[in-house]
Amino acid sequence: MATRGGRSTPAARAVGGAAPAVVPRVAGDSVPLEAAVERVLAARLRELRLRLGWSLAQLATATGLSKGMLSKIENGRSGPSLGTLSRLATALDVPLTAFFRGLQEESDVLLVKAGQGLDLSPRSHAGHRYQLLGAMRGAHQLMEPVLVTVLERTEVFPLYQHEGIELLYMVSGAMDYGVGDSTYRLEPGDSLQFDGEAAHGPQQLIQLPLQFLSVKAYGHAGK
Repeated sequence: MATRGGRSTPAARAVGGAAPAVVPRVAGDSVPLEAAVERVLAARLRELRLRLGWSLAQLATATGLSKGMLSKIENGRSGPSLGTLSRLATALDVPLTAFFRGLQEESDVLLVKAGQGLDLSPRSHAGHRYQLLGAMRGAHQLMEPVLVTVLERTEVFPLYQHEGIELLYMVSGAMDYGVGDSTYRLEPGDSLQFDGEAAHGPQQLIQLPLQFLSVKAYGHAGK
């Protein structure tokens, strides 16, 4: 069970562990930005020309550009200069930004290879491992996935309370998990979803080693 900036409040003592490291991040589309720009420009130019019902010859006459050059731009084989874009925008009576509609210059993609999740402190310790599987930036920080691995039994299990909801998915092993006044037996393939405001945590470890995925969601529908 992971914490985020004070959102998670342990009802029992948490144990110490290693200091966190930087989560690896891979940003951007797999398509190079230059190629993505040319692809979007081609689609927008064709769309704007056809909206007016113009042929390439008519657009060439209106812009003073050659029909061959316009054909290359529309087919993504040539990238127009800013001057060319300005002439096209004037002829088509649209702002320059119309040519870039639909272009996403950057999107976050997080890749965490097996066993390389960020060890959370102070909850990771000998026999118990909490690995953060990545966190998005800015307004997209609405979800917190943590892989929990337990190799040893302990007599005291911390209880947690936090905002939002939490989903547990059991990967291996078996345990009894408490949510409020109820107890649930979790075995491989089982999932459990609950309100994070209710005190929750493992009650008894039935079969070791055990591993489960904990996903906290802090967003709200419609926002």
